[in-house]
Amino acid sequence: MQPKLIVHGGAWDIPDAFVDDHVAGVRKAVEEIYPMMADGMSALDAVEKAVNILELDPTFDSGRGAFLNAKGDIELDAFIMDGKKLDFGAVCAVANLMHPVSLARKVMGAKDFRILAGDGAMQYAKECGFEEVDPRELLTERELVFYEKIKNDDEFSPIDAFSGPKPSDTVGAVAIDKDGNLACATSTGGTPRKHPGRIGDSPIIGSGGYADNELGAASSTGYGESLLRVMLCKTACDFLRTNDCMNAAWDAMDVLQTRAQGYGGVIMISPDGDYGFAHNTPRMAFAYAEDDGTVNAQIKIG
Repeated sequence: MQPKLIVHGGAWDIPDAFVDDHVAGVRKAVEEIYPMMADGMSALDAVEKAVNILELDPTFDSGRGAFLNAKGDIELDAFIMDGKKLDFGAVCAVANLMHPVSLARKVMGAKDFRILAGDGAMQYAKECGFEEVDPRELLTERELVFYEKIKNDDEFSPIDAFSGPKPSDTVGAVAIDKDGNLACATSTGGTPRKHPGRIGDSPIIGSGGYADNELGAASSTGYGESLLRVMLCKTACDFLRTNDCMNAAWDAMDVLQTRAQGYGGVIMISPDGDYGFAHNTPRMAFAYAEDDGTVNAQIKIG
């Protein structure tokens, strides 16, 4: 099987001033990880490592660069899924971790659970040897300025972030390896000024991500409350039963728009290794590896 890898860096009205950083960020993730897939790296390892790169990039709302909640704290969510075993791991509302998706990977291997949240997730992180980082390593000047601007704005609504000039940079990756195994991963800092403890779509199986070797794999980005209502990633994969990958992605977006009046985007890979991507926000950042190994990175305009 020809390995494939696609990543996204958020779907929203990305201002022109942010375009170059978004394109460079998603390009780097594919450029660094895809050659290792060509050498035999598994899809599961690939999506984790690709998302790790995006979590380190302050351009995006995940790890370094995450939004502050209404209390001025950072809470991170992440999800990873193995399409071969239909196994998954998820963490919700974790703080002071640079790579929440790697903790989600550890959760996937746990004996008695697959989703951990808050203090319990942080306790498990310590048990697994993760080191907490200083919150200042996660906080960027961009997010601090934005928080100060909106923290007392009663007119602000998180959904505005997906149709206006407000950041929404959840990151994700989908891969298929040389053995035909699919995997996905998604990581986020959530919506701006969210209520403490709020959980969106990203760490929820079927909504923020889904992977099944027999069906397909997907990762989403957007306004989580709407994506949850239609289980966007599972819906997109279900469309692969009767449609090609690109049309399956667009059909899923039609469901998001008509049934949930939602905003967002999705990236996909079919069991045959075809790519799909679609969004109904003004722009979406993504990158993928071509068959010859070259990387196609772009901001797609809706």
